[in-house]
Amino acid sequence: MDDFRSLRILDTFKALFIKLDIDYPVMRRILQVKLTLDERRVPSIFNGEVKKEGSIYLKTLALYAFYGLILIPFIILGENYMFQMSLVFGVILFILMTSMISDFSTVLLDLRDKSILNTKPISMKTINAAKIIHVIIYMSFITSAFVAIPFAVGLFTKGIGFALIFLVEIIIVNLFVVVLTAILYLLVLRFFDGERLKDIINYVQILLSVGIVIGYQILLRSFDLATINVEYVFSWWHLFIPALWYGAPFEMLLHQQFSTPMIVFSSLAICVPLISFYLYSRVMPSFERNLQKLMTETGSNKKKWAGMDSFFSKIMCRRKEEQIFYRFASKMMTQECEFKLRVYPALGLSILLPALFVFNDLRMYSLSEVSNSKTYFALYFCNLMIPGVIHMLKFSGTYKGSWIYRSTPIQYISSIYSATLKAFFVKLYIPIFLINSVIFIWVFSPRIIPEIVLTLLVAVVQIILTYRMINNEDYPFSQSYEFAQEQQTANNLLLFLITGLFVVGHFIALSIPLGIYMYMVILLVIIVFGWRVTFPKK
Repeated sequence: MDDFRSLRILDTFKALFIKLDIDYPVMRRILQVKLTLDERRVPSIFNGEVKKEGSIYLKTLALYAFYGLILIPFIILGENYMFQMSLVFGVILFILMTSMISDFSTVLLDLRDKSILNTKPISMKTINAAKIIHVIIYMSFITSAFVAIPFAVGLFTKGIGFALIFLVEIIIVNLFVVVLTAILYLLVLRFFDGERLKDIINYVQILLSVGIVIGYQILLRSFDLATINVEYVFSWWHLFIPALWYGAPFEMLLHQQFSTPMIVFSSLAICVPLISFYLYSRVMPSFERNLQKLMTETGSNKKKWAGMDSFFSKIMCRRKEEQIFYRFASKMMTQECEFKLRVYPALGLSILLPALFVFNDLRMYSLSEVSNSKTYFALYFCNLMIPGVIHMLKFSGTYKGSWIYRSTPIQYISSIYSATLKAFFVKLYIPIFLINSVIFIWVFSPRIIPEIVLTLLVAVVQIILTYRMINNEDYPFSQSYEFAQEQQTANNLLLFLITGLFVVGHFIALSIPLGIYMYMVILLVIIVFGWRVTFPKK
C-alpha cells in the first residue's frame, strides 16, 4: 500500500494522538487501508467517469479549484469585509456541506469495517479517531483546492493580516462542517431505526440541499442593498446564520469595528465549532452504537401508499399490464434511497424557486401591483426539473434485476415506459405543481387559472418530448448510476431551451384574443397524437 503524503503529515501530530490515549500505529494503518480503498471510489462530482484515464481525485480537485475562482471578485472588490467575506464563507459553507453530503456521508455512516475491527483488540477511541481523521483529510484537500487561489489573491491584495484570518477561519469551518453533519446524523440515529432510518437520512440530505438555497436568500437580506454603499444592519435572527459569523472577524480586526454584534459573531465563529467538536467526541460512542441500526431491516408502513398507487393506476392506465408497471414505478420512485437522493433535491428546488420569484417581487412592490403583473410565469420553473428526472428514470441501484423485463411475457413493451412516465407525473410532478398553483392563485387571484392549466399541458408535452429525445430503448431502472452523468448536460440544456420556447409561445398567445384557449387546444392535440405515436400499442 502507498504511504500517503497526508499520513506523513499526520505523523507530525503523533505525540498528540498518543497523549489522547489513541493507538497511533493502529489508527495510521486503518487510515492507510481506507485511503487505498477510496482510490477506487468515484466522487459524485464525477459520476460515471470510472473508465477515464488519470487520477479521478486529482481531476476533482482541479474542478474545485476552478469553482474557487468565483470567490475572487468578492475578495478584491472593495473593503466592506462584513458583506464580502460573509458571501465568500456562504459559498465555502455551501461547497463543503454539499461535498460532505454527497461524498463523505457514506464514510461517516460506513459499517463495512465493523465486522473486522470490532473483533480485534482495538479501542473504540482509536477506531472513531480514524473515522473522523479520514473525513477531515479529504475535506482538507477539497477546501485547499477550492480556496488556494482566492487565498493567494487575498494575500497579495489585502495583506498578511487578511490572509492569516482567512486561514484560521478555513480550518475552523472545516471542523464545523464535519462535526455539524455528524451531530445531525446522530440526532436522526437516536430516534429512528432500520429502513425507516435510511429514508430519514435521505430526507435530511435533501433538506440540507434546499436549505442552502434558502440560506443564500436570508444572507443577502441581512444587508441593506438600497444604496451604493452596502450597509450591515443587525437583527437578532442573524445569530443563526454561520456565514455572518465568519465575516465579522475581518470587519472587527481589520477595520477595528469592536461593536457588540461583531464581537458576538466572532465569538460564535470560534466557540460553536469547538464546543460542537467537544460534544461530538463525548457522544461518539453513542453514535457508533446507534449506527448498528442501519444493519437492521425494519419494514415501514407503506400500505396506505400502495392503496393510493392502486387507485391512481386504474385512473391513469386502462390496460391491466400498464397498471402493474405504474405501481412498480411508483414504488421505485418512493422507496429507492439512491434515486431519492439524486432526484428529490431538484423537486425541492422546483417548489422553492417559483415561490422565491414571487416573494422577491412582494418585497419591492405591493400585493396589488404583483397580482396584476406577469410574474406567474415563474411557474414554468416547475417544468425545468422534468428533463433531469426523466433521465434518472433509466437508473437504479438494483439495476441487475432488470432481467425480469426480458423474462416476463409482456404484451405491449411500450406500456413499461408509458406507465413509468405517468407515475412520475402523478407521484412527483403534480404534488409540486399543485403546491405552487395554490400559492400563485392566492397571490395573483383566480384569473390565472387558465394560465396554470396551460402550464400543466406544456408539462405533459415536455414529458413526451424529453422521453423522445433521451430515450435509447433502455428499460426503466435498468442501468447503473455509474453512467447517470453521460450526455446528460447537453440534453438538459437543449430541453431547458425548449421550456423557454413554450414560455415565448405563452406570451404570444396572451397578445391574441382567446389565444390562451387556442394554445390549449393545440397542446391537447399534440398530447393525444404525440402519446399515441410515442407509445404505440404493440
